[in-house]
Amino acid sequence: MAKILVVGSINMDLVVRVPHSPMPGETVLGGDFETFPGGKGANQAVAAARMGGEVTMVGRVGKDNFGDTLIQGLVEDNIKTTYVIKDDQAPSGIAMIAVAADGENLIVVASGANAEVSVDDVNNARSLMREADILLVQLETPLETISEAIDLAKAYQVPVILNPAPAQPLSKALLSKVDYLTPNRAELAMLTDEEDMDKGIKKLLDWGVKNLIITLGHNGTRVVAEGADRHLPAHEVTAVDTTAAGDAFNGALAVALAEEKPLFEAVKYGMAAGALAVTKRGAQPSLPTREAVENFLSSRR
Repeated sequence: MAKILVVGSINMDLVVRVPHSPMPGETVLGGDFETFPGGKGANQAVAAARMGGEVTMVGRVGKDNFGDTLIQGLVEDNIKTTYVIKDDQAPSGIAMIAVAADGENLIVVASGANAEVSVDDVNNARSLMREADILLVQLETPLETISEAIDLAKAYQVPVILNPAPAQPLSKALLSKVDYLTPNRAELAMLTDEEDMDKGIKKLLDWGVKNLIITLGHNGTRVVAEGADRHLPAHEVTAVDTTAAGDAFNGALAVALAEEKPLFEAVKYGMAAGALAVTKRGAQPSLPTREAVENFLSSRR
């Protein structure tokens, strides 16, 4: 079984359905209010677990009701939570999400305990890093912690997937250590300070990024790797809620790569998982199983 180590965020998502995304200063009357377990790290961990990976999570929640619920949710998906710490000082992280009628979303995050995930937290999981088939990280926890995790993975020759979200500038030194970089269009522009996608891609390759996988939403995915530059078209589905599409993609990609599937096949697994995720409400509730993804791929051949 593919062993995936995820270092990242664990949030409770507070979701309101709205007819349209509010403009600055505008009040919009929403519809249903729901809470869902979320956080990019936890979402990707759940996505990987449902794809059949053996997943361990490194992160923090608060000593509060949300924290208890979040850990319980991970356990129910057979994710190892030995290294999920209940922080004495900080509350569990939350995300306030407005989901518009077309499925697009606006998200505001209060990091809480996620901001306290430390270098020591990563080093305490050193024995698991040594045994991992792949490390999966994002940017909702402190950058120094993510850097430490990547350095440790390099020391143990563990491949690294970095989903550079939320978008922020990253050093060339850090990017050069990443085996698989999975930005969306906006994150690519932020990383490279280039609005032109081709110029941005060239910069990242020049900086030492080995495999670049750009998710383009309903426009599919562009993969620049192994001397190839290919565009893979998106699956046509009816979007209900796009909240965890990228997380579904990254979790499925991690498992497929850990199982030593060829890169383009692994990307197809990720795209199928992402397509299925947008057809359901909520972050973690929308993440598909391995069976659902493989049935979906079979039906599209």
